[in-house]
Amino acid sequence: MPEVFLSIWNDHFGIANSKERKLSIKMAKRAEVKELLEAGVHFGHLTRKWNPNMAPYIYMERNGIHVINLYKTVAKLEEANEALKKIAASGRKILFVATKKQAKDIVAEKVANINMPYITERWPGGMLTNFVTIRKAVKKMASIDRMKKDGTFMTLSKKERLQVDRLRAKLEKNLGSISEMTRLPGALFVVDTMREHIAVKEAQKLNIPIFAMVDTNSDPRPIDFVIPSNDDASKSIDIIMSQVTDAVAEGLTERKAESSGTKAKDKPADKAEADPAPARETSEAPEIEHSDVKATKVDVQAEEIKPTAVVEGSEAAPDKEEPSGAAEKTKEKEKSGTVKATEDKAKSTKGDDLTKIEGVGPKAAEALTNAGLDSYARLSKSNPEKIKEILAEASSRMAHLDPTTWPKQAKMAADGNWDDLKEWQDNAKAGVE
Repeated sequence: MPEVFLSIWNDHFGIANSKERKLSIKMAKRAEVKELLEAGVHFGHLTRKWNPNMAPYIYMERNGIHVINLYKTVAKLEEANEALKKIAASGRKILFVATKKQAKDIVAEKVANINMPYITERWPGGMLTNFVTIRKAVKKMASIDRMKKDGTFMTLSKKERLQVDRLRAKLEKNLGSISEMTRLPGALFVVDTMREHIAVKEAQKLNIPIFAMVDTNSDPRPIDFVIPSNDDASKSIDIIMSQVTDAVAEGLTERKAESSGTKAKDKPADKAEADPAPARETSEAPEIEHSDVKATKVDVQAEEIKPTAVVEGSEAAPDKEEPSGAAEKTKEKEKSGTVKATEDKAKSTKGDDLTKIEGVGPKAAEALTNAGLDSYARLSKSNPEKIKEILAEASSRMAHLDPTTWPKQAKMAADGNWDDLKEWQDNAKAGVE
């Protein structure tokens, strides 16, 4: 089947006969498409079960089955991987959802390697929109573990212990994989949007970016990053998930490298700040006269006994070397002030990570930065109506976003109140008060 599909593809586009195309690009795309072909990613559903909105991603119909355009799959997969990589590098969690039999084991294995939350059992209703209640269930699981550690569990009767064990096992099965997810995720990755339609609606309501494997029988309109592919075959799910998890792992390694780089930069800076003090003392020591040294010793003793007398004495007989020392100190303060000013300017021009504000995805952040709202301070001073106009002009798919709470969140971020911002986001359900 892969060879037949490639031959039809080449006959249609004339790839086999065109010698003017670049061989490097042709071979690179052929290799990726061939991997997807061997995994059966191109197989769609029966033509009578298709969704007309998937027409742009369908290449042809053969034997009553739609064939997915794999070149578009490759392009969309690269776009999704780039966005997932940025979200992972920003420190946000990505929730993977796959409850169907063919996908649950593959997703659990791949996602556990990158330490991300996932749902492979029944989707708990209100998992995102009622996240506070779900967190209470997770805390209940932690409290049972504490009971077993401190010995209070053994004080219960046999029947009560059995009931607690069953409750613990049920919570572990449904919510064990999201026990470390203390806040709403930064993105949602779904396998089979028809089956997980409740998860898609909840994420859409909270303006969480949705990444999904979309088959020919599904509607791609609610999905922000569509990956047209076969979501029924285990081989197809495996190859897509491996590429997606690799991109997320790459973003996590970048984040670790940045954090380690900043720590390495801070250490030499601390040493440099500690070193000049003794050097200054040694350089200034030869200039001090013997009479001044004796005077300073007397002044120190006077300070220890009578502080008021020292103040009067210092006003009456100031040292000769003080003006030059004061001038040097003022020069150093001016230099440090200019350095701090340049650092502040560099930070302001660099821009902030707007995706840390709940409801702002990668595309919305890009639209805001292009419009000049590239920092928390500027976003906090802007008007929600103006933000909505910017988003609508950038893309019609972002017109449904509600930016009413974005300036408030940006104000907390600009002031550095990250704990308050996190608490507010958790309680207000992604910025919707």
